[in-house]
Amino acid sequence: MGLNLANFEKRAKEATQAFWGNRERAKQKQIEAGTVDQGERSGVTAGKNMDGFTALIIDLVKKNGLAHADIHRQRALLTLPGFFRPTKLWDLLVIHKGQLIAAIEMKSQVGPSFGNNFNNRTEEAIGTAHDLWTAYREGAFGKQPRPFVGWLMMVEDAAGSRKPVSNSSPHFPVFPEFEGTSYLERYDLLCQKLIQEQLYTCASVITSARNAKSTGTYSDLSSMTGLKTFVTAFAGHIAAEAARL
Repeated sequence: MGLNLANFEKRAKEATQAFWGNRERAKQKQIEAGTVDQGERSGVTAGKNMDGFTALIIDLVKKNGLAHADIHRQRALLTLPGFFRPTKLWDLLVIHKGQLIAAIEMKSQVGPSFGNNFNNRTEEAIGTAHDLWTAYREGAFGKQPRPFVGWLMMVEDAAGSRKPVSNSSPHFPVFPEFEGTSYLERYDLLCQKLIQEQLYTCASVITSARNAKSTGTYSDLSSMTGLKTFVTAFAGHIAAEAARL
């Protein structure tokens, strides 16, 4: 029996439309209430921007053999124990028969400021994964196979995210793959390295322009970090766990 990818391409377009639509509605609501946040924050404080992608992931769980798994998305049920800190709040957890099947982080970034946010996202992604795997090694989740640990990122396709960025490293040279890269390319490199270093089972970055609110158009940056790779790897993990449990 083959994997069920839950019509992910159509669902991803709908999720992208919802991403931009939710941001705009959140901003408009704050304008009407007279409580507008500074910069682009007004578009993210509603916390619903990635809900379409969350729904896709939930459907992948249900369609690949774990329909009765506990899928947690409410804040009170999203914490896992850490090693370097007591707990970490995730975006989605899949637990079945007392075992952690999957832990997913879903993030987004829009302009105009990409530099500081990229650095913060990078440090957060690396630290989160290192903390989880160290806790796993130390038995925080009991004796169980490795869970699927995923990182899914939506980045605005804009002039600021596509423009090459200079590097400042006065004492030692940066790695050559970073020379002349844009923030979108750096996110792609980040995801590739997160996978290669086994910090995440799969890490994906997709990009979309603001006018995709009407079309749902999104793009991958590479096959290794594309959405299809993420969806296929996740569905395969769920199917394997369903067969095992």
